[in-house]
This record gives sequence, C-alpha cells and structure tokens, in this order.
Amino acid sequence: MELNRYLDHTLLKPEATAAQIDKVVGEARDNHFYSVMVNPYWVPRVHEELKGSDVLTACVIGFPLGANTTAIKVAESKQAIADGADELDMVMNIGEMKGGNYDKVSEDIKAVVDTCHEAGKVVKVIIETALLTDDEIAKASELVADAGADFVKTSTGFSTRGASVHDVEIMKAAVGDRIKVKAAGGIHTREDAEAMIAAGAERLGVSASMAIIGKA
Repeated sequence: MELNRYLDHTLLKPEATAAQIDKVVGEARDNHFYSVMVNPYWVPRVHEELKGSDVLTACVIGFPLGANTTAIKVAESKQAIADGADELDMVMNIGEMKGGNYDKVSEDIKAVVDTCHEAGKVVKVIIETALLTDDEIAKASELVADAGADFVKTSTGFSTRGASVHDVEIMKAAVGDRIKVKAAGGIHTREDAEAMIAAGAERLGVSASMAIIGKA
C-alpha cells in the first residue's frame, strides 16, 4: 500500500520553530504527502514554501479545545483561507456535545463549514473521541455529516489519548459513504496506519510520517 497520499504531515507543537516547520515542509514535498498540517500562524509560510508542489496547506481551527466562540472559529477560518490554507480541521464544541446540546454543536460546525465551502476549501471536524462514549462518537459523527463537513476526525493528539481502530470503526459505521473519516493521534508505525485505513479511515494525521513510510 502506498501510504504517502493518505498522510497529513503534521507539526502542531506549540514550541515548533520556523526551522522545524521548514523541515516538515521539505519532507512533505520530497515524499508527496497529501498536506502539511500546522497551527494558523504558520500557514502563510507553509503556503509559500509549498507553491509548485502537489502538497496542500492545512491548518487547525479552534484548536485544541474547541471551546472558542463560533464567531472566533469563523474569523480564524477566514484568516487561514486568506493566508493560503486549502484544508481546515476544526475542533467541535466538546462540552456542548457532552451536555447533549446538539443544536449548539451543529450550529458551530455549520458556521465553519459554510465559511470554508464558500471559499472552496475542505473542512474536517475533530470530535475528540478520547472524551466521548461510543454512543457519543456515533452521534457526533452523524452531526458532522449532517452539517455538511467533508471529514469527521478522531482526535487533536492533545487529549488523554489519540485515535483507536475502534473509534474509526464506529465513525465509519455512523457516516457510511456520506463523508470521509480521518484518524489522528498516536499513529506511529506503518502497521498502525494500515490498521486505521482498514477500519475505514481515508486520511491520517501523523507526525511520524517519515517512520510510517520507512524513511526514519
């Protein structure tokens, strides 16, 4: 299996330096990863350095807690798009999901989805599976699909754990072919990656991309 085009090559550490960002960009270009995923501050730099390549620029929104106001998530999305982001991975309002306030969750997601789709950009929604029950994972996945997002995504990588095959199976069963599933967090080896894909993931968010493709 050619894994390169499944991978969003990711560097979201708060202490990431410009030199480290540049290194990730170079690795992505050389190995034709799907995208480079960074925090919003780095989007202009990544976009500029990826010009002429087959690698997209991606960033996170409302990250990592999802507890920003909807207006801030929308503003952050608009700024990222203006700076050159092709794909945006937003964190849903996890507290409102846990509280059963599904209308609030949906409105928050849809506002960002509409903003991104108006600009022709792809939106993924992180539901933070580590903090949800199996039933909540299924329900959140359905809400993401209903709101019109392109992907539902497992994790930020900043919570109590990352993705599991079990999470991906629940998410895939919930959304079927309506939208795609992205697994992220704790995927370190080729075996991990292949297991997530077998479970239904069509994209992987990984910082261990070079190890996964056997070049680390």
